Amino acid sequence: MDVRQRTEEIERLTLAPWATFSDASRGRVRPEEQDPIRPVFQRDRDRIIHCKAFRRLKQKTQVFLSPEGDLYRTRLTHTLEVAQIARTIARALRLNEDLTEAISLAHDLGHTPFGHAGESALDKLCPEGFRHYMQSLRVVDKLEKDGRGLNLTWEVRNGIVTHTKGTWAATPEGRIVRMADQIAFVNHDIEDAVRAGVLDPATLPRECTAVLGETKSQRITTMINSILRSSEGDVQVGAEENEAFLALKDFMYCTVYVDRSAKKEEQKVEKVLTELYEYYLTHIEQMSNFYLQLAYQEGRDRAVTDYISGMSDEFAIRTFEDVFVPRKWHVL
Repeated sequence: MDVRQRTEEIERLTLAPWATFSDASRGRVRPEEQDPIRPVFQRDRDRIIHCKAFRRLKQKTQVFLSPEGDLYRTRLTHTLEVAQIARTIARALRLNEDLTEAISLAHDLGHTPFGHAGESALDKLCPEGFRHYMQSLRVVDKLEKDGRGLNLTWEVRNGIVTHTKGTWAATPEGRIVRMADQIAFVNHDIEDAVRAGVLDPATLPRECTAVLGETKSQRITTMINSILRSSEGDVQVGAEENEAFLALKDFMYCTVYVDRSAKKEEQKVEKVLTELYEYYLTHIEQMSNFYLQLAYQEGRDRAVTDYISGMSDEFAIRTFEDVFVPRKWHVL
């Protein structure tokens, strides 16, 4: 018996009966030999951490575009916070932490530069529309490793594509990630908004803070405890806490997410991405050979969408300046 098999045996002895067991995975699109050390979901987690799209998350906006200072969240720090919350819940419920972490780390790999403003812009430009959760699946299936993809397990791929809306994940671990994503972004967006001076914490709805708590830590802890109390055979949150949380999220959408001072730069996002999109449609030779091949195989729109969605905020701005902004020149 090798290390992987011992780990799988420990899972069978310690995880809850309704957990997703590594040795019962539905497998990969391309079958592979088992690793002698790592079970399949741990192996997926490692592949995600080492992929290019994961590294790009550090320079992708979460909410505030190009914020000044080092304390604001990026797409990477959001991803890590989701993974922390999700793993806490999975461990307490005796579910599969490796699967939970893998889904958490991969759920936003397909997100655009400039946060949801960038997603909205690409959705208007791409003939097929654009949804970051579908793009995240495309990243791991097609775009990574020069077109070979990461060949992740069915369970991780299912958790990625269901993490935002629509059908819930087929695994309890995937359903945990969906809840953890919501818990993380609402609470860290509150903290970032307060730091940015666009939200006074005293204005948070009293009916929400009375149930969830006054601080970020209290609110996250309340939601986690509610899930732990309510989950038996499936992942659920208590009715009172869920109602308060949804009201708090609605408050954020009606205030912070539309605040003029925080979002004033967003009108420029559509301009930047539209100009880049149209430029590369007519200058596909300016993209790398990989995207050039995609253009021939799946069409220019698909290749340009893949290329732009993979850009970091800084790279998109720098590329726009290189293409459209005149440079100074000097006579020697």
